[in-house]
Amino acid sequence: MIEVKDLVKQYGEYVAVDHLSFTVEQGQIYGFLGPNGAGKSTTMNIMTGYLAATEGTVVVNGHDILEEPEEAKACIGYLPEIPPVYMDMTVQEYLSFAAGLKKIPKAERAKAIDAVVEKVKLADVRKRLIRNLSKGYRQRVGLAQALLGFPPILILDEPMVGLDPKQIIEMRELIKELAKEHTVILSSHILSEISAVCDHIMIIAHGKLVASDTPEQLEGKLGNANTLTYIVKGDRANVKEVMNAFNKMISYKIVENEDGTCSVTVQGKGEYDFREDIFYAYANAKCPILEIKKENATLEDVFLELTADSKFRNSKEES
Repeated sequence: MIEVKDLVKQYGEYVAVDHLSFTVEQGQIYGFLGPNGAGKSTTMNIMTGYLAATEGTVVVNGHDILEEPEEAKACIGYLPEIPPVYMDMTVQEYLSFAAGLKKIPKAERAKAIDAVVEKVKLADVRKRLIRNLSKGYRQRVGLAQALLGFPPILILDEPMVGLDPKQIIEMRELIKELAKEHTVILSSHILSEISAVCDHIMIIAHGKLVASDTPEQLEGKLGNANTLTYIVKGDRANVKEVMNAFNKMISYKIVENEDGTCSVTVQGKGEYDFREDIFYAYANAKCPILEIKKENATLEDVFLELTADSKFRNSKEES
């Protein structure tokens, strides 16, 4: 559907997008993540033809965005972070205006508007001024204009920003429904929503792609994704002796408690489940485990790990 190859965008000496390459396949919801200033919105603006790249190419459904801009843009519905709505228009007037800009034939505009109004549930407010609508409804109006003409690709930049919890849930369900007929690229800072909605996630930092995979794979393949925390009865020396016998751990941390126990945090490689090994090792050392808990990394952990300026170093640690 979309192929981005060696994309570069410079503003003077500042590089906003740095040789970025990725492919978007049909029929999936893609999450586009990155910290502020990572180049997300810049990339989206280039993909939709709102901004010219310094170098590189963007091909949409076989159409180069620079060589065939009209054909490429016709394949994309775009909702910027701030919906491009006119506050003094009614919803109906604005959508009629947007339909004209998209060159939808006059004979087909009424039907097209009715279809998107029904799709995003705007029927109750279509005669109201946009200035009198809530933030959630304005987002829906912006989404309706992106849907006009029913393009195969929808690019949504922060569609949930500023929405209350109820509106976020409604927008999430709406995006899932739209994904049945459209390929969706979604940018958001709400990581839990990205994880709940998206089939595939791309993370960029400093204008470069640092990860591209399913949410499950991203959460499971980091070196520190497998974390075990437990409380063991015994002193620090005994616990340290047990831990030093392991060579499958990346790092561990021991905190000695006042009640004769130690709290231990261990980070293991990949998805290796070392609970059984831990259990028998402490049983043989006569140090009973009183409490044990296994945790995997969340998408937030993955995001912070991959976008941090300094990476986690693979070394054993104690305190």
